[in-house]
Amino acid sequence: MARGDWAANMAFWRFVNNPQVTIDKLIEGWSAQTRTAVSGRHVLAIQDTSEVKFQTQAGRRRGLGKVGKGNARGVLLHAMMAVDADSGVCLGLTGGNVWTRKGKVKIPHERRALADKESARWVTAAEQGRDVLADARMITVVNDREGDFFAHWALTPAENVHLLSRAMHDHALVDGDTLYQAVERSRFCDNAVIDLPQRMDRRGRQAHLSMRFGTVVLKRPQRPGVTDLAEGIKLSFVEVVELHPPRGAEPIRWLLLTTHTVATVKDAWQIVSWYRQRWIIEQLFRSLKSQGLRIEDSQIESAEGLIKLVAVATRAACIVIQLVQARNSGEELPAEFVFTAEEIETLRAINKTMKGRTELQKNHHRPNTLAWAAWIIAKLGGWTGYASHRPPGPITFHTGMARFQILANGPTNV
Repeated sequence: MARGDWAANMAFWRFVNNPQVTIDKLIEGWSAQTRTAVSGRHVLAIQDTSEVKFQTQAGRRRGLGKVGKGNARGVLLHAMMAVDADSGVCLGLTGGNVWTRKGKVKIPHERRALADKESARWVTAAEQGRDVLADARMITVVNDREGDFFAHWALTPAENVHLLSRAMHDHALVDGDTLYQAVERSRFCDNAVIDLPQRMDRRGRQAHLSMRFGTVVLKRPQRPGVTDLAEGIKLSFVEVVELHPPRGAEPIRWLLLTTHTVATVKDAWQIVSWYRQRWIIEQLFRSLKSQGLRIEDSQIESAEGLIKLVAVATRAACIVIQLVQARNSGEELPAEFVFTAEEIETLRAINKTMKGRTELQKNHHRPNTLAWAAWIIAKLGGWTGYASHRPPGPITFHTGMARFQILANGPTNV
């Protein structure tokens, strides 16, 4: 990876160039511990896609297809994360995909079957999630705007599986109206102030939101590929609007659609609260790029190797998010939700070597908890261990995890 010891980087280079290591096996390994962690919980299965751009030159494209605008080359990462709906605790990855485009598709988008479109990833990841999250009490699949299309609404929901997405399209309704017309006829019925976290393109601030909600029935589109789906799908909508934003700020306007029943103001704000948990997958993508792994700096030559790099780095970035949460003393989770039994044995051995002479230098977390493991990984990453010092951040945990993998698996098996 881009950060960490020389031995870790060399081991990883050998790993991604091993033909026996396949992308399917790597993605299958994303959810190894997640299945246990989600048992009995209401899980938000949050999914999104990110473009990972790598530097190329004419004549040295590294086998990469185009991403984004212009002539940028790279791979696309689609990931789904499991988050506890009540506590916001990250429980791990459930699935996804990593790929690079092979060239321009000649058949128009509207004439292709769902299986032949990139948008199928939203449905496929939800299917993966249903399997991994089988022991969850309830699943709410959460998408951003790209996941708002009729086939997704028709195919994903099940008895204990709901869908929540920000609206992208002005869907036709069975009563002859459109979604936007139905929303505009509804009156705002409540107000609230929420905190907006800082993002790359926005400062953190408070937003004064007005809210309205209602029910609509989407009409099946008149195009090939969806004729075997339901003629109409009943959904609830919740819209929150920042009617008077601060000067110079882009106003918040979220139109959310969901299969959950929204009968009261309390129900509506709950939908908004669940949607706001999407920030965690944005954290995952930032951790891959600018906050720790910096995988876009990789010099691996082949597209296949870069795809494997992204797959391994995605799981590492998710673990770092879990360690940061454990550091913040949220819900106490067992270490087995993240680490294998063999890795926990290695953590115990490392912990014995790190006990300082004073009480301030000891690991006071309950053994075999994720907070206990986070303390050890942070120490491996160079953290002093003193509570009065700055707490370990993502980069410290990334460095600690790179060193831990060498100790746990050996330099040739990372």
